[in-house]
Amino acid sequence: MSVYISGTGLFTPKEFISNEELVKSFNSYVEQFNQENKTLIEEGEVEPLTPSSTEFIKKASGIERRYVQDKEGILDVSRMRPKLKERSNDEISILAEMAIDASNQALSEANLEASDIDAVICGCANLQRAYPAIAIEIQQELDISGYAYDMNVACSSATFSIQNAFNDIQSGVADRVLVVNPEICSGHLNFRDRDAHFIFGDACTAVVLERNSENNKAFKILGTKLQTKFSNNIRNNFGFLNTSEDSDPHAADKLFIQKGRSVFKEVVPMVQAHINDHLQSLDLSTDQIKRLWLHQANLSMNQLIAKKLLGREPNREEMPIILNEYANTSSAGSIIAFHKYKEDFLSDDIGVISSFGAGYSVGSVVIQKV
Repeated sequence: MSVYISGTGLFTPKEFISNEELVKSFNSYVEQFNQENKTLIEEGEVEPLTPSSTEFIKKASGIERRYVQDKEGILDVSRMRPKLKERSNDEISILAEMAIDASNQALSEANLEASDIDAVICGCANLQRAYPAIAIEIQQELDISGYAYDMNVACSSATFSIQNAFNDIQSGVADRVLVVNPEICSGHLNFRDRDAHFIFGDACTAVVLERNSENNKAFKILGTKLQTKFSNNIRNNFGFLNTSEDSDPHAADKLFIQKGRSVFKEVVPMVQAHINDHLQSLDLSTDQIKRLWLHQANLSMNQLIAKKLLGREPNREEMPIILNEYANTSSAGSIIAFHKYKEDFLSDDIGVISSFGAGYSVGSVVIQKV
């Protein structure tokens, strides 16, 4: 039995922040902090903060700007976090709203109606609430029968969700599954951290998977593969037990924290070996792969992974980059790259969607154009 990806969709927020705007805001905060703590800094009690720069951001990540759900609150030096309106229980949640926009695009590309879908899986790094599931809310808003559930494997949530959908279809539980990945990464980013304040952006992707698609835009899934290995090098300690622990909800570890150099050193070989093993299990070589749609976290990381896989420097067609415009959108990143760079595939062309991140987690989906 074959399973196909027959449609994709992308929600992009209306607002974006350039590196120049972000650096101006951050450096104003640094100047203010250093001035307010001048005496403590002179006495050696407090370390002075170091300004950021557009050159530093571009060299460290390859990011040039990022889309966000709220620009004003992030750039406000007295706030430095998005300012989102709390919605009543009778209003649609912001994650569901983003997902519905992307889902309608994916359904249209797949030539399907919402009533054709049997299940919804919402996979993302940060869910807006514990329950009821965002996926069930999306199911309700789109008037989809069947079942829905949320899942979280951080930046790998999209590929892990796709494998779950793939398995459900192959086992006969569902014929068509909608996978959505709504990410408001700006909500868990510490914009006062020089090493991380530029990393994330907001977006949402949607993917339709179905059995035996006749859509000539579809991609057949040749195989899926998942891998995890525990690491504390990427972490977020925000959770419902924070109040019971009497911990500070505004502490730095309740936001995104990472040891960037360790992540780079450990994740690159893990991803390269994972994809190599996956291709070998399918009797495929890297020479047969037209494109790598990789997780969009760091330009140097992606370039090195691709170089190790291909045995040479990749070109733009072989490894498209969207993080320069979108930044790191967690689980949505590899799907954004796939959504934007798949139209030139001809029949039988093969590509790999791969995401990786906290956990550590790695997921890969090998696909072939029909």
